[in-house]
Amino acid sequence: MDGNPVDTNALAGEAAQQHESWGGFAGFVLKLALVVLIFRSFVFSPFSIPSESMLPQLWNGDYLLAAKWPYGYSRYSLPFELPLIPGRVLASQPERGDVVIFKHPVDGSDYIKRVIGLPGDSVAMVGGQVVLNGEAIAKERIADFVIPASANTTCATAAAREQDAAGIATCRYARFRETLPSGVSYEVIDFGDRPVDNTRALIVPEGRLFVMGDNRDNSQDSRFQSRPGGGVGLVPQDLLVGRATIIMWSTDGSAEWIKPWTWFTSARWSRIGDLL
Repeated sequence: MDGNPVDTNALAGEAAQQHESWGGFAGFVLKLALVVLIFRSFVFSPFSIPSESMLPQLWNGDYLLAAKWPYGYSRYSLPFELPLIPGRVLASQPERGDVVIFKHPVDGSDYIKRVIGLPGDSVAMVGGQVVLNGEAIAKERIADFVIPASANTTCATAAAREQDAAGIATCRYARFRETLPSGVSYEVIDFGDRPVDNTRALIVPEGRLFVMGDNRDNSQDSRFQSRPGGGVGLVPQDLLVGRATIIMWSTDGSAEWIKPWTWFTSARWSRIGDLL
């Protein structure tokens, strides 16, 4: 029978090369996954802002990177909270004014607030003003905060509903600048007289933090007892995850997956890259 002989050696060589190619690709994927895992666990990790409790600095729909190293590492630094790190290693305490991400003491969800009180501090609210260690934190009225209304931004009852020159609906809030004794300053929103504007003084215990939202009258924070989906009480430092550092993306919530162009029109481009 006529025919070309089959070169079995060549076929075997091709199979070996193909096997090596797939093996090399699989090795690359595993190495890449390991690098991403290490990066997210020990360097930076992404988080999203799902509420308006940190207005005016952080908006609902912001996506930020949190630095993982400033406060040390724990099981909460790892994906799926794997119990591979006992306690908190390389632990460091936040400074007043830091914007921290932590696990809710009861339900374990991610929360973001600003550190106001450290262990040993006395914290109270008097007439809507923070009193730290018996001294009122400086609070200065500044220009109103105006934010466009969108799917991710609804005007609270205390907001003035307006339209800008382009006819876009906006929400206007009274805005203030607070300055801590260290000189760190930040902006807050105040709705006016509310029940939590006056609270008794609390002494922050060792290993805990007193945290508050910058949107003072729209934040479930250390002024409220810990409960699922609500207040956080005095936050254990062992629940710290990281420190907010930079906004990497922001959307007004109008994007639709089936309309790719809306991924761009919904972006708040001016917010991307803002340092926190």
